[in-house]
Amino acid sequence: MRALTPRLHIRLLLVSLAAVATIAGVVLSPPSAGAAAGTTWVSQSPPDGLWSQVTYGNGLFVAISGDTSPGQPRVMTSPDGTNWTAQYGTPQSGWTDVVYGNGLFVAVASAGTDRVMTSPDGVTWTARTAGSANSWVAVTYGGGQFVAVSAENPGTQERVMTSPDGITWTSYDITQTNFWDDVTYGNGLYVAVAHSGTGDRVMTSPDGITWTSRASEGDGNWRRVAYGNGRFVAVSDNGVTSTQKAMTSPDGITWTL
Repeated sequence: MRALTPRLHIRLLLVSLAAVATIAGVVLSPPSAGAAAGTTWVSQSPPDGLWSQVTYGNGLFVAISGDTSPGQPRVMTSPDGTNWTAQYGTPQSGWTDVVYGNGLFVAVASAGTDRVMTSPDGVTWTARTAGSANSWVAVTYGGGQFVAVSAENPGTQERVMTSPDGITWTSYDITQTNFWDDVTYGNGLYVAVAHSGTGDRVMTSPDGITWTSRASEGDGNWRRVAYGNGRFVAVSDNGVTSTQKAMTSPDGITWTL
């Protein structure tokens, strides 16, 4: 299971919409005007929490927390990235990632009785049954479906699950038993990255079900991957030099530092 700590979690968001990152419980948001999006950041003061991931959809930012303590908010929402409201009443699980797709916010968890939850508005959430009780750490939407990956699943090979609607999930045995950290969708392909394995810390799939191992450029702890502007970009939290902490690919298959 990947520990959720208030350290910096960076997700490369190669989109025109301004990104949001979290560090030590403080949300950083670019100003609405006067600077290029993503270049100048202003510290904000959200509700206390172990906020780990954020997404945007339907005019709303939604962030999730992995704090499983009773009475703690595990979701907060904002219409503008500046003013945040804690949302209560969500399942008491270790939420790790959230995405918006097909009119629905979908979050996955690494621990807890409920490891998927959905919401049409970011405020009211409904617990869903995951494909299996795995350590689900990342979820993406693309190609008309949701796809989640697992960092750990002792005893089985079910490291991937998919859903056409975010409600009904099916998990799959795959031969790639790495500890997968993130997954994204771009150019008709799902791409996942891992922090374990030898020379094979990337896998790709055209449908989210059948996966192919790909040669990663070095055995970095590849934690995040994103697609934008015609390329995939993955980042690692280790490496001797800064040039070893990022790799790119035009197709998700061939990677270079």
